[in-house]
Amino acid sequence: MGSRRKVKLSSKKEPKGEDNQTDTMPDSTSKKTAREHMEQLERLQEKDPEFFEFLKEHDKELLEFNDEEIDDDEEIELDDEAMEDEKETDELEMEQASREQWNKSVKNVVTSEMVDSWCNLIREKRNIGAIRSLVRAFRSACHYGDDSDADPTSKWSTMSSGVFNKIMLFVLNEMDGILRGLLNLPASGGTKQMVEDTMTTRKWKNFQNLVKSYLGNALHVLNQMTDTEMISFTLRRLRYSSILLAAFPVLLRKYIKVLLHFWGTGGGALPVFSFLFLRDLCIELSSDCIDDCIKGMYKAYVLNCQFVNPTKLQHIQFLGNCFIELLRVDLSTAYQHAFVFIRQLAMILRKALDSKTKESFRKVYEWKYINCLELWTGAICTYCLEADFRPLAYPLTQIISGAARLVPSARYFPLRLRCVKMLNRIAVSTGSFIPVSLLLLDMLEMKELNKPATGGVGKAVDLSCVIKVTKPTLKTRAFQEACVFSVVEELAEHLAQWSYSVAFSELSFVPAVRLRSFCKSTKVERFRREIRQFIRQVEANSEFTNKKRMTVTFLPNDSAASSFLEDEKKAGISPLSKYVGTLRQRAQQRSESLIESSVIVGERSSLFGSKVMEDVDDDDDREDKGDAIFNSSWLPGGNSKTKHSKEKKTKKRKRSKDGGVSDEDIVEDLVLSSDEEGSMSDTPTEDISKKPKSTVEPSKKKGKFKPKKSKKRKPSS
Repeated sequence: MGSRRKVKLSSKKEPKGEDNQTDTMPDSTSKKTAREHMEQLERLQEKDPEFFEFLKEHDKELLEFNDEEIDDDEEIELDDEAMEDEKETDELEMEQASREQWNKSVKNVVTSEMVDSWCNLIREKRNIGAIRSLVRAFRSACHYGDDSDADPTSKWSTMSSGVFNKIMLFVLNEMDGILRGLLNLPASGGTKQMVEDTMTTRKWKNFQNLVKSYLGNALHVLNQMTDTEMISFTLRRLRYSSILLAAFPVLLRKYIKVLLHFWGTGGGALPVFSFLFLRDLCIELSSDCIDDCIKGMYKAYVLNCQFVNPTKLQHIQFLGNCFIELLRVDLSTAYQHAFVFIRQLAMILRKALDSKTKESFRKVYEWKYINCLELWTGAICTYCLEADFRPLAYPLTQIISGAARLVPSARYFPLRLRCVKMLNRIAVSTGSFIPVSLLLLDMLEMKELNKPATGGVGKAVDLSCVIKVTKPTLKTRAFQEACVFSVVEELAEHLAQWSYSVAFSELSFVPAVRLRSFCKSTKVERFRREIRQFIRQVEANSEFTNKKRMTVTFLPNDSAASSFLEDEKKAGISPLSKYVGTLRQRAQQRSESLIESSVIVGERSSLFGSKVMEDVDDDDDREDKGDAIFNSSWLPGGNSKTKHSKEKKTKKRKRSKDGGVSDEDIVEDLVLSSDEEGSMSDTPTEDISKKPKSTVEPSKKKGKFKPKKSKKRKPSS
């Protein structure tokens, strides 16, 4: 059997000869004979069953014979031999594959000497081959550590952290100038039309793959980075090549999406560099991205202003200033978006006035809605002199006034004061009269401010960081003082705007009467002193204007009335103007004493002006900072992500301990429509924050709290 098996296996490899045929004859003959014998027995059972039964009784061995055992043994032995051969071939293939993989890995290693040689060739000769090799190495560096299989078309895939840093620094610092030189573009800047003209040339066909590879791989590595300084440096260098994105609309949309994410959620100077990149795209590419940037920045602003505290407030102000600055790029396009978004706010308010339900009221009295009013107030105050934006002042004023009067409750005094501040800003910027005195005087007549405080001194309340206060807070002395002082300050701001008007006496008559009525009704002596001092200043200003008015000869409807006391207004010598200056200093001192912590965004608080822009532009010229940033062991796909996530978790825990989100600050999602006819979603959403379950339980004795004790298990015997 063994010799027969070996001969049969060898017949697959050796040609059939006479010896092989004679050796295999006994095997095939015996097998054929056994099958013929079995067929005869089957036919016998069918034709003569009686004789077949006779054979069963007298010759059982003849009937029990079959060739299955021979075939099975042969097949088992053949299978064993085949498995041994397959195992040998598998081992040979694995060894050959590992050898090829080792050879490939050795060839794919990018060394520091290779990078230096490419850089020298590029600097000295602008060698095209070296540029292409460096771009391929840059692609490998950006995709290093990806989870997916390596691209078979990639020439290099393995490198060290030092080589990675060297490639990234050279490419980010030099590739923009290299590509501009190859395409005959100016050394900096450029226009969209210039890029479109270049796309029709032969040079673009030869080098467009280099441009697309550089921009696309840089975008990929931006999504992999976790260090804020590295992302800022990369964006600062890519910003010089922003004009080249005009040739790649798909890449442009991806860049805008990433930049909006960094602008809304980044820390340090990252939001500043992201915004500058977005602004350059809007200036250079205009219609291709201005709509996407305005919509994206507005939605990012809404997502960031879901709640407000002293720390978050400055960041929200920074985002609002950036958005208002972006509108300057194209005011006609910005007006269309502003009209749609302000109309959405009006629709929410109208539904609340019609339905008068708690859910509809809550959609108005939430931080997102109020901050959106603040945003458009700032935009209109900034561009009130422009013909495109001035018509929006009236509808926005109506919305703010309606929101202030929606729920006339003392618990919403902070919200009403914010609305009055917005109206005063619009009035000063546009030079129009807005009757805000009624909103303030109605607050003084509410019983919560006329009665003495029964809730003790209470904790100081920062009215700029709350919309609604609790019922116990209403009865505290600190809240009453904050409200009365704020009413006096805002009413003084309103009257000071018209303190040089020829009709100031008539304008201040009703407020003065109601202020005297409050002095008589209130039982709090310190409020009486504050109001009496304010009344004296109003009366002094009335005398100041009346003396000047006695000498004029024009009628009230004469155009000369607008120039009344113009010189005195420039000098600011009216009694009420001087009094307002002291009130502003007092308010500033009070706010500074309430601020316990602050956040500096973009290294410059929340201010966004020319000074910040100059400092950022100066920082662009510092190349040594890039060496310090990329001089690390970071590689894409490394352990830096896990470390960064751990740092984020610890920061979140610290934030939750320092200042959590109260139930009053929880808001719902604000749905933004993309067209003019879109409406806001009215379905309530779930709370954005859920309180974790406490691990303490109340004790039955004396109302104390004690931690849960873990049950001790008895040791098993």
